[in-house]
Amino acid sequence: MADASPEAAASSLTHRRVLLKLSGEALLGADRSFGIDESVLRTYAQEIKQAVALGAEIAIVIGGGNIFRGVQNAMKGMTRAHADYMGMLATMINGMALQDALEQAGLKTRLQSSIKMEEIAEPFIRRRAMRHLEKGRVVIFGAGTGNPYFTTDTAAALRGLEIDAEVILKGTRVNGVFAEDPEENPEATRFARIHGDEVIRRGLRVMDMTAFTLCQESEMPIIVFNMGVEGNLARVLQGNTAIGTRVHWNDDAPATQPA
Repeated sequence: MADASPEAAASSLTHRRVLLKLSGEALLGADRSFGIDESVLRTYAQEIKQAVALGAEIAIVIGGGNIFRGVQNAMKGMTRAHADYMGMLATMINGMALQDALEQAGLKTRLQSSIKMEEIAEPFIRRRAMRHLEKGRVVIFGAGTGNPYFTTDTAAALRGLEIDAEVILKGTRVNGVFAEDPEENPEATRFARIHGDEVIRRGLRVMDMTAFTLCQESEMPIIVFNMGVEGNLARVLQGNTAIGTRVHWNDDAPATQPA
């Protein structure tokens, strides 16, 4: 860690312990239709390294859609459960790739798996994961929840709650939650803040409903932001409200606040 006083660095953060959800598709980069773009992986590693240097405790759930998407393949004849287990293995491949990139960047890491595979990862143990975070290690949770029919969004919500994360950070290719798809309508309105109930009412796709319900029941805030912009992760951790969209559960606050 760059700072001799991690506590002093951490005091500048609005969010210290966070669950960072990354999509597998984002690892494709701009040109790939399959696999992992090394430059994206290294960019993520540098962003996370900067966050750790600020004193943040980072746990990560990463998807596997760049390698295998269970639901889509199940619809071609494979049973959903079988396809979902293959998708969990894809998240482990991405987790191992991210772990290697983080360690090449000089970070200490642990990869925990919801499915037993002792040769490459620790089993998921909540207290052990929290202890790793307290020691400054980045913890990657692989293999989803270990059960079919649950997405990595749900794994992120579940693990975030289990490790007492202060917020779930969803790193995407766009800068927050928009009234319309910003990749189809560049003029779409971005929300700086939006109530979770409003997300449901408008049918906005922040997370799947199982994950969103978990967050709703525990009033876990979610910040959606563009992980591909240099320095964005650190800015979000420092409370920069100009970045992304904060999904909140405060009934006394306005339902929406445009950016």
